[in-house]
Amino acid sequence: MSRVCAIFGGSRGIGHAVAQLLAQKGYCLAIIARNLDRAQTTAKNLGAGHLAFRCDVSKEEDIQNVFKEMETSLGQINYLVNAAGINRDGLLLRTKADDMLSQLQTNLLGTMLTCKAAVKGMIQQQGGAIVNVGSIVGLKGNSGQSVYSASKAGLVGFSRSLAKEIARKNIRVNMVAPGFIHTDMTTHLKEEQLKKIIPLGRFGEPQEVAKAVAFLLESPYVTGQVLVIDGGSAQ
Repeated sequence: MSRVCAIFGGSRGIGHAVAQLLAQKGYCLAIIARNLDRAQTTAKNLGAGHLAFRCDVSKEEDIQNVFKEMETSLGQINYLVNAAGINRDGLLLRTKADDMLSQLQTNLLGTMLTCKAAVKGMIQQQGGAIVNVGSIVGLKGNSGQSVYSASKAGLVGFSRSLAKEIARKNIRVNMVAPGFIHTDMTTHLKEEQLKKIIPLGRFGEPQEVAKAVAFLLESPYVTGQVLVIDGGSAQ
């Protein structure tokens, strides 16, 4: 089976690190982002054979269209990484309904829709692997992130349930739940204070999460799992 992987949110942060690692491993990659220029720059820097696509995962029509484009250009997608996500931190009483919906549509519904589109092709190939990128906040919660936490907690139930639905088709679904990782989403945090509650005493790097994603993509007897990558702070 060829190794064609679609990485949603592949132009920055954890998704970008995953793209770099998988390119080194010989995967053929589709880098998908809302910002096409950024996606094209990422694909170009990865070397020949990788392509960039634009998609807003909160829009079902965008997802359907981009899968058609990817399959036409690269062939069937047999690996999928969902790393696209947004956060709108704030206390619930101060959070507008539009901000709630945007997080749920991008972080949860968007992943559901990309998985639905990918699984159709994977069933035809009788195999595939999916890794969804969640957050430790979805497992243990955090003040000021109730909506974001809900969207990521929903991914846990979705990923585990989908894994059971399609296991007989030889399609695996797993999830990573990163803690504090050096990305755009954590630049505003007070790192020196937060490091004190992390047993390993530091923030993680996107490349460290990427290694976990690659492990789950390539482990043929692992499905329905949530791999926590947080330096031990969830213990």
